[in-house]
Amino acid sequence: MIFTLPKLSYAFNALEPYIDAQTMEIHYTKHHQTYVNNLNKALETHPELEIIDLKSLLANLNSLPSDIQTAVKNNAGGHYNHSFFWDVMTEEKNTKPSEKLNAALISTFGSFEDFKSEFTKAAMGRFGSGWAWLILDEKQKLAVASTANQDCPISEEKTPLLALDVWEHAYYLKYQNRRNEYIENWWNVVNWDKVNSLFSEDIN
Repeated sequence: MIFTLPKLSYAFNALEPYIDAQTMEIHYTKHHQTYVNNLNKALETHPELEIIDLKSLLANLNSLPSDIQTAVKNNAGGHYNHSFFWDVMTEEKNTKPSEKLNAALISTFGSFEDFKSEFTKAAMGRFGSGWAWLILDEKQKLAVASTANQDCPISEEKTPLLALDVWEHAYYLKYQNRRNEYIENWWNVVNWDKVNSLFSEDIN
């Protein structure tokens, strides 16, 4: 299997003013592409793995040949995380959690605003590079999580529902060191329709 960049469903400038076109283009065509290239290169040495899909690679890292485990963890993680990230953002305005998801968020966190606060805390608290997530844990319960670098919840038997990239390359051109401002503005482009769909698929 030769992995490729997924097609974006929006233009590079579609998420402005919250995420600028230059950052989107560099992030997608340079950073994400590098993870794809490096993943394909790592798998060249083990052609027997070419039939395995991305999720299966990430869910079974410990069973992979030792000489490529780290490369696959980093680059399959980078490929999956970014592909997921693009999908949970949208240029559409006023998407919102479904009644079902909103009720679950309230039940878990106390209110939707408390969920946002907990998610923002995870994103701000990630030292260095990494991600903030809304996930379903192994008991199908909502939780907020944070992962380092390109680590992926799938490798920990968790189901991602929402992701925010807090590597500096995701925001530095526009926001410099103001990660808090980037996070606050990012909520304006969350694709809640996609999150709702993922939640409905995985909670049943």
